[in-house]
Amino acid sequence: MATAPLDQGLLLAAILFALGLAGVLVRRNLLFMLMSLEVMLNAAGIAFIVAGARWASPDGQIMFILVLTFAATEVSVGLALILLMHRRITTLDADAGDRLRG
Repeated sequence: MATAPLDQGLLLAAILFALGLAGVLVRRNLLFMLMSLEVMLNAAGIAFIVAGARWASPDGQIMFILVLTFAATEVSVGLALILLMHRRITTLDADAGDRLRG
């Protein structure tokens, strides 16, 4: 079975992580920030898969399943919080969260 070289896989993961980080830092919409976090988690998963394939170990795939589980929980909690915020202040701007003080 042919595998991708380690440097190309890690380069892809680094590019995806940088794009996700730029999306979190530049965007002010909470939904776009949540999607950027998903891209960053997928980049970490790709890095685990590539490293596991390099050393012929299933540990990378196990860690990827853990990352996918974490991403699923992050999305469910994040979307619930975004829906609650949208109901209260009718905007998804991250700076508008100051108005939610109790």
